[in-house]
Amino acid sequence: MPKPKPTWNDKLRCSKAPEVKRLDKAFAGMPEGSRMLIASPAILDEYVRAIPQGRTVSVKAMRDELADRHRAEHTCPVTTGIFLRIVAEAAWERHLAGEPFDAITPFWRVIEPDSALAEKLACGAEFIAEQRKMERA
Repeated sequence: MPKPKPTWNDKLRCSKAPEVKRLDKAFAGMPEGSRMLIASPAILDEYVRAIPQGRTVSVKAMRDELADRHRAEHTCPVTTGIFLRIVAEAAWERHLAGEPFDAITPFWRVIEPDSALAEKLACGAEFIAEQRKMERA
């Protein structure tokens, strides 16, 4: 019998610990020799949960702050995008299971409604735009 596909919340819970690696070659605009944080879904979830209602933080600002917190110069943009999707989809799963919006991770405070990531999410970009609009009111 095939193993059931993990849920987004399974992926969130099974995340590895963050680690800082020294780049042995330039990568995504980061020079060789820099220290790059590879975060984790759990670290991103914690960060996003701490953003106050009515505020938004850009992905770039979040990456910069996380790098500083972990004594790195950069945070990996590729894994950040992957992990941010896990955070958002896990929150959406919890909402669909009955949790109210004020109990789930407010991923709309980081993900821009017109971003490529927003278009991939099960909730859709329109949901993100609406949540941001409601929080500004």
